[in-house]
Amino acid sequence: MSLLNTLFGEAAIRALPPQQKADVKSKIDKLVHIGKTDDFLSLVPGGPFNYQCHHKEARQIGEEINRIGGLELMTAVRQTIKRRLNEVLAEHLDHAWKDIGDWKP
Repeated sequence: MSLLNTLFGEAAIRALPPQQKADVKSKIDKLVHIGKTDDFLSLVPGGPFNYQCHHKEARQIGEEINRIGGLELMTAVRQTIKRRLNEVLAEHLDHAWKDIGDWKP
């Protein structure tokens, strides 16, 4: 992780057109909120979690990010989540995003 990425965000996010960048930053804020309040994984399905115990909204956000910028953008968002939350929650997000696009936990 470079100092530039720490200060200004991931290159894949910085390179987006202004409207998409704002949209992705909003999605990141939602992911941070989900991570802090619910986590991305659960021990039991139900409520905000699907039958695989993955947070439904986090998966939907992952699908939208994949449509915008594919694996490169998903990786940049994951790095941002790691920086804003922690490594454990970033790993939980890895598993919640399983089978979205080319994502591999």
